[in-house]
Formats: sequence, structure tokens, C-alpha cells
Amino acid sequence: MKDLKIVLRDTGAVLIAVGVITLFVEIIPIIFGEYENIKWIFLTSIIFFFFGSLFLAAGRNPDEPKIRHAMITAALSWLMISLISSIPFYYIEGMDFLSSFFESVAGWTGTGLTMISHPETLTATIQFWRSFIQWIGGVGVIVLTLVVLARPGTGSFTLYRSEAREEKIHPSIISTVKTIWWIFLLYTFIAIAILFAAGMPIWEAVNHAMTGLATGGFSVTSDSMASYSMYVQMLMVPIMMAGAIAFSTHYEFLKGKIKNFLKDIQTQVLIFLIFAGAFILTYINHDIYPNWGTAFKMSAFQYASALTCTGFSTTNLAPWSGEAKLFISIAMIIGGAAGSTAGGIKLFRIILLTKGVGWKIRKIFLPARGTFPHKLGGKLLQREEAIEEISEAAIVSFLWMILLVVGVFVILQVTHASVEDAIFEVCSAQGNVGLSVGLTSISMPSAAKLMLIINMWMGRLEIIPILVLIRALLRGGKAF
Repeated sequence: MKDLKIVLRDTGAVLIAVGVITLFVEIIPIIFGEYENIKWIFLTSIIFFFFGSLFLAAGRNPDEPKIRHAMITAALSWLMISLISSIPFYYIEGMDFLSSFFESVAGWTGTGLTMISHPETLTATIQFWRSFIQWIGGVGVIVLTLVVLARPGTGSFTLYRSEAREEKIHPSIISTVKTIWWIFLLYTFIAIAILFAAGMPIWEAVNHAMTGLATGGFSVTSDSMASYSMYVQMLMVPIMMAGAIAFSTHYEFLKGKIKNFLKDIQTQVLIFLIFAGAFILTYINHDIYPNWGTAFKMSAFQYASALTCTGFSTTNLAPWSGEAKLFISIAMIIGGAAGSTAGGIKLFRIILLTKGVGWKIRKIFLPARGTFPHKLGGKLLQREEAIEEISEAAIVSFLWMILLVVGVFVILQVTHASVEDAIFEVCSAQGNVGLSVGLTSISMPSAAKLMLIINMWMGRLEIIPILVLIRALLRGGKAF
């Protein structure tokens, strides 16, 4: 019972924090004269407050959460937040419940797959609601909770870790999350100014800056970035890349430590992969475009969007070859840097696994008692530490791939999709990307919607917290 109270208390705090920031959305229907929508945003906020207060009242416990409590809190919070946040989609736009829930999950997880085919026809309230939940979700609802409630203690870092974050900018975790939000706010305003100066209307600049930097990909236009000038599309690439770089690395940059920024191994690999991937994809696609320049323009943007897990697009991907779709799918699996707003397995784990293979091969050629330094990004690791890091990366990656395969099989069973299209769509959902070959729509089978919802939810929290929640539900009082 004590363990349950800890989970209820912390989940209640998360719901209240989200309820507070939901009230800020009320300014949009007021500005745009959509007064009928005010009540639905207010109702959403009230329901957050209601359940948050109920959970807090039932979970009075002074103990700090352990990692198992924090993981259950994260998994439960993200599920409840997505459910409650579907209210505006259901009542304002009249979407069915499952489609509303799908849209909400896609928003909060920063995925960007959508049930809405013509977002430019949406009310301003819903356009901003979609962008807002992606913007908040990109950093994380528990990170938001820590900065809103500012509760000190060792339990704060435990909750912070439950949302797939490890980096600390400052010794204090509260100072760390405050710095993360200051960086995110600063970059958002810079991105808005850049896009507006490039010719994008201010409303579109606000929404695209929020979802671009959060690597979410929701757009207020039907064709995403396709109708904008090449200049705007070019400027969107560094915005997407900024979202896929770790906040701790951005902090080094803002402090003027440019060398530290450029020496970050995840940033180096991200830049390398974007350039290398763009050229490889251009070669794969060169025969479907009139010239190499057009092929590079289309390939480079789509690849950058996939690797950063943003999901903006400048072309229809359905006619692309199976090879091109699978190449994009690999990028969506890899994802951006750990400690950023991007999804996927994360660059840090890919680097670790690659290093692990190299270390294993190197060990084979050493004498029986020979040793060698385990270096990672300029940091020297102890042998036991290196093994532990590789084991963690291997376990998460293995679970990630199992869920991916399950998702692909389900999509193949309930739709008429080709294998490459099914792989692409599931990679996009689980990698929290949002690129689509056309499978995701409001008319898709309910089983497919549910499967992609699970992929998005588990992909955002990196699977293990959801498995801990499922174990707790199955075992009841013996869960802890």
C-alpha cells in the first residue's frame, strides 16, 4: 500500500502540473474569437486537476520514490495525460474516441502521425493544441512537473530518469530542468524569428517552430513543408537538428564552449550521418527525379527529418522504392541524441554497441591477460563500467526490436500494406517520427490504430517503464 501511495502521489503531481499549463492554451480561442472552444480547454484542465488532486489525496506519503515507482509513475502519467488530452479533439473537432486518443498520443510522444488529413481546416484552438502538446511532450511531462512544482530531494532525479533522461547540467536536478526549459524557450523564440524572417506567416512560424524544435512534426498545412520555399526548407533542417542534439551539449554552446559542443560524440555522429545518409539516399532516389539536384533536395530533407525524428516532409513518400523506404526506416530506428527531444533507439546506444563490437574483436587478438583502454567520446571507462553500459544499450535495443517486429506483424495482418510500408509506418510510430507512406489515416482499422498507439507510447518511454507498469498491474499488491 505504501508503494501504491508513492505512485499515486507522484502521478497526481504530474497531472496537476499539466493541468496548470493547459490553462495557458485558453488565450488562443480568446484571441481568435473561438469562444465556444474555451469551455473544452477549461474542461480538460479541470479533469487534470480533479484526477491529480484525487491521486494526491490518496497518496499521502513522505517517502522518496525508488526507480520502480518512478517508472510506473512515468508510464501511467503519459497514458492518463494522453487520454485526458483527447477531449479537445473529441468535442471541438468531432473525431471518434480512438482517433482522438491516437492524435493525443501522437502529440505528447512527439510522433506526428496524424488522423487529420487537412490540418489547415482545423480551428486555431486545435492547431495550437496539437503544437502545444508536442512542444511540452518533446521535453517531457515529468521534466515539466519538476520545474513547475520544484520539489527538491533525491526523488526528483529518480523521476527525471524515469522519462529516459540521464544527463545533469548542474548538480541540482531542479537547476538542470530549469536550464533545459530556458534553453528550449530561447531556441523556440529564435526558431520563430528565423522562420518568420524567411517569409513564413507568423501563425505558421509559431506552430512549426514549436513542433520542429520538439522534433514532433505536426503541421498546420496539408503538405507539411512542401509548399514552402527551398529557403524555408533549408532553414528548417538546422532547427530539426537542434532538437535532436542533447540539451547538455546546447548548454556548452551557449556558454561559449564551442570546442566542447563540436567534440560531443553524439553531435559528431548526428552531423556525419545526416550528410552521409543524404548522399546515399540521393543515389538510391536519383532515377525517380529529373536530375541529381532535385534528388538531393528531396532526399536530404527527408533523411534529416527521419534521423532527427521530426517527421516534416517535402514530398509524398508512397512512390519511393522499397530500398529508399527501408533506408529511411533505419534512420528512424537510430534517432537523435540521448538527452534531446528526439526519439529512436538513440545515437548514444548505437555508438556504444558499435564500440562494443570493436572492443570484442580487439580482445580476441590480445594475449590471454592483455588489456586495453575502453574510451568513449574521449572519456575513459573502467572495464566493468563499459560492460554495464553496453549491456543496458543491448537490452533496450533488443526489446525495441521485438516490439517493432510485433508491430509490423500486426499491421500486416489487419491492413493490405506491403512489408516495406508496414516496416516504415511502425518505425515511424515507435521512433516517434511521424513520416508516413499513407497507411496512417482516420479510416485505418482500429487494431492498427491501437498497435501504433502502443508503439508510440512504448517508444517514447523506451519500453521498460511500460513493462514495469504491466508487471505491477498483473501482480497487484505483490508488484513492488
